Amino acid sequence: MRRLFGSVRARAALGATLVVAVALLAAGAAVLLSLRSNLVEQAGTEAERVARTVAAELAGGRAYGDLDLDDETPVQVVDKDGTLVAASEGLERISGTGTNAVTPRPAPSPGRTDGHGGDDRDDRDDDDDRDDEASLEPGEIGRETDFTEGSATVDGHTEDYRFAAVEVDADERGRFTVIAGGSLDAEQSAVDSATTAMLVGFPLLIGVVAGVTWLVTRRALRPVEGIRREMAEITASEDLTRRVPEPATHDEVARLARTTNETLAALESSVERQRRFVADASHELRSPIASLRTQLEVAAAHPELLDLDGAVEDTVRLQHLAADLLLLARLDAGERPADGRVDLAALAAEEAAGRAGVRVDMDGPLEVAGSRGQLARVLANLLDNAARHARSAVVVTTRREGGSAVLQVSDDGDGVPVADRERIFERFVRLDEARSRDDGGAGLGLAIARDVAERHGGSLTVGDGPAGGALFELRLPTV
Repeated sequence: MRRLFGSVRARAALGATLVVAVALLAAGAAVLLSLRSNLVEQAGTEAERVARTVAAELAGGRAYGDLDLDDETPVQVVDKDGTLVAASEGLERISGTGTNAVTPRPAPSPGRTDGHGGDDRDDRDDDDDRDDEASLEPGEIGRETDFTEGSATVDGHTEDYRFAAVEVDADERGRFTVIAGGSLDAEQSAVDSATTAMLVGFPLLIGVVAGVTWLVTRRALRPVEGIRREMAEITASEDLTRRVPEPATHDEVARLARTTNETLAALESSVERQRRFVADASHELRSPIASLRTQLEVAAAHPELLDLDGAVEDTVRLQHLAADLLLLARLDAGERPADGRVDLAALAAEEAAGRAGVRVDMDGPLEVAGSRGQLARVLANLLDNAARHARSAVVVTTRREGGSAVLQVSDDGDGVPVADRERIFERFVRLDEARSRDDGGAGLGLAIARDVAERHGGSLTVGDGPAGGALFELRLPTV
């Protein structure tokens, strides 16, 4: 069960089904309530019509026995004392009207005295004096209609009814309340039929929605399954040259496939760079280690032939190369520069001090945020590179330009060809074909300088210098 509903397709189908089910239930309930309300209102209207017809006959002076009472509709005529004076024939039982009597009792005749020595008319007049807003004029029918619900048995048939009660003043006979019922049987039948239709139709409709959603979601997610399957095969084979299939659509799945392929391409490039890095690092380390070993073996066999200066030089080269590799490893791991403030102009003057042929032109202090040690390594690498290729002079200039600190290192050498201006920042790249280790380093200096500059939110580029050589420009945000 958990595996089934762990599927996006199953969850989408279940969610759509639940939403449709809730919507159908709400709509069905609203329809049933509206249908019942309308039918109940119709029954009340019919009951009110019958009650007012009988009330009009009473107001016209018709006798109780001559009233036109429908045999199929329960009708009660009640005087002001609650006595049933007329009822429809066949009425056997009634409830919900305020009086359960079904057998009429004759009312006192006009002029007949009651037990208090007065006539009914005088008593009614006294009662009417106490009734202000509810009083009716002789022969008048009340405008208000009271509705109740109950049941009645007529000729052996029991049904639910909506009762309408109307008051009428029958002049000398006094005030009466006419109660008539409108059958709710049609309402109940219609509601029952609608409920049955919903109970049968709703499950079928919900099933159709669930099936359609399942099929549509399956079709929509089929490319995703293809992407997942291909990614699983790529992981198993470790072949980063493979790519996932891209659907010929313009939806989210197609964008997912394109992004996945871009990620695979970037990963392939990263792995390739790492492979080349390891190969180049091994190549660079092999030579000084082999040279040092040879010198030590010769010294062990012939101590008088020990080239101590050469051994020290190879050891220093190994030390510098190990330090460069360690710094690159930290940069690749995402190490953030220290949170400090560095005066770039003062640091440039400090690094240039003692170097022959280097001139520094400073334009005041330039504070930047970052690691003093790493920025010093950038300046040292730029100065070493310029000194290696310059004929006679290296110029270092600093200035503020907007919100950036700009440091330039230029020389009067041969410069860098346009085609190689990005390539020289790659690791272990030297433009000399001989890869001489006597004239240059391992080809890591400029790569380290650019990586450090970018980690500090800046940039490092190369162009043409004013003296015809190369001009390296370092830009860092000021603080």
